[in-house]
Amino acid sequence: MNETFEELLHRIRACRICVEEPIAAPLPHEPRPVVVGSHRARVLIAGQAPGTRVHASGIPFDDRSGDRLRDWLQVDREAFYDPDHFAIAPMGFCFPGLDAKGGDLPPRRECAPAWRHTLLEHMPQIELVLVIGQYAQAWHLGTDRHARLTDTVHDWRRFFERDARPRVLPLPHPSWRNTGWLKKNLWFEADLLPVLREQIRRYVGPK
Repeated sequence: MNETFEELLHRIRACRICVEEPIAAPLPHEPRPVVVGSHRARVLIAGQAPGTRVHASGIPFDDRSGDRLRDWLQVDREAFYDPDHFAIAPMGFCFPGLDAKGGDLPPRRECAPAWRHTLLEHMPQIELVLVIGQYAQAWHLGTDRHARLTDTVHDWRRFFERDARPRVLPLPHPSWRNTGWLKKNLWFEADLLPVLREQIRRYVGPK
């Protein structure tokens, strides 16, 4: 790795691959990659892709999903955005646009193959990866994951208790569209969240 971490982050934030070398239709708006890299954080938040509000602000999880995620972690905004505590690297760094129903499109397919391995190589200190949603789980868990996200998250102990490092903990997306899922799957709050919060206290400290 001859490139410095700062140089890599600069290249990521200037990336235009989804406009200039798209796999399919180019991104329909100007790219605005959103990533928080860190040499010190021991927790990596691996999400999906920025939404409209994050695209406007350039701040990851600067929306209601972020409010719910911070509640899951039991951290405030100051701790959440401190790169000494968390690195934040979604599967797609740019807002991918909206589908016909007004929902977010999947992360751009160009992004992860172009950047993810190199970015993770620059953060060997990471000890816990929170893999949020099906796209992050597909990348970080591969064929070990289940076909359904619910089954993957329900099987979190198998992934979390493996000997491999960093540890990986699968989570659903904290979108408010998943409120029904959370009400239906009460084991998430009863069983998984206490372990998640214990790990965050270990690596980040109390709120």
